[in-house]
Amino acid sequence: MKLTFLGTGTSFGVPQIGCECEVCRSSDPRDQRTRSGALVETDAGKRILIDTPPELRLQLIAAHVDSIDAVLFTHEHADHIHGIDDVRALSVRSRSALRMYGPAETVHTLEQRFAYIFDERMRPLPGTTKPEGELTTLEAGVPVAIAGQEVLPIAVPHGHTMVFGYRIGALGYITDAKLLPPAAIEGLRGVKVLVLNALFWKEHPTHMSVPEAIETARVVGAERTYLTHLTHDNFHAELEAKLPPGLVPAYDGLTVNIE
Repeated sequence: MKLTFLGTGTSFGVPQIGCECEVCRSSDPRDQRTRSGALVETDAGKRILIDTPPELRLQLIAAHVDSIDAVLFTHEHADHIHGIDDVRALSVRSRSALRMYGPAETVHTLEQRFAYIFDERMRPLPGTTKPEGELTTLEAGVPVAIAGQEVLPIAVPHGHTMVFGYRIGALGYITDAKLLPPAAIEGLRGVKVLVLNALFWKEHPTHMSVPEAIETARVVGAERTYLTHLTHDNFHAELEAKLPPGLVPAYDGLTVNIE
């Protein structure tokens, strides 16, 4: 299995609009972060996209991706879904609706906000195209087969809402979480690679801080943990130097092989 980090930034992205801080002006490409999303390629050669961030077109082009077998949504916030129109190129190429999965609230939001994608009555004019998608609601803690791979949805708190992380084989992918409840930790037990969001060194009301992510990684006990959803609070190189062994900051385009 292979994991590619398509985007590793927060809802602002890095550099932020109008910001002149040293990180936003950094020449290190690892400090340039688009909104968070990821691609999982299974041992059977299937591709599962996690979220559709606003820069999705650019992310998929950079990763040389021309087909997707399924999309997993973590939640309905704009930085995780507002690139959904870019799947049009994928559904047109495959000539079929793209299977999409997520929590009930996210499915409802997608159906309402992007009705033209999911409402069969809304057909494009002759000579034009539109994205084609088919939504399925997932339940936390209930495994489901997606693109031939068992996927476990894991509920984690994010402010006043619950969002989904996912366990896919030996991979645990968690973003926008404030903490991991006991059920989430149990669901991640035994993963070899863990992905966690980490916003600032200081505490934040809806996201893990870097110290909280470090402690959470220790509790889960994965061989390798990658931090994502990162802000302009740290240079990549400086953050990497501060983290304990087994923890590293992810960056856009990073590919990780998972046995």
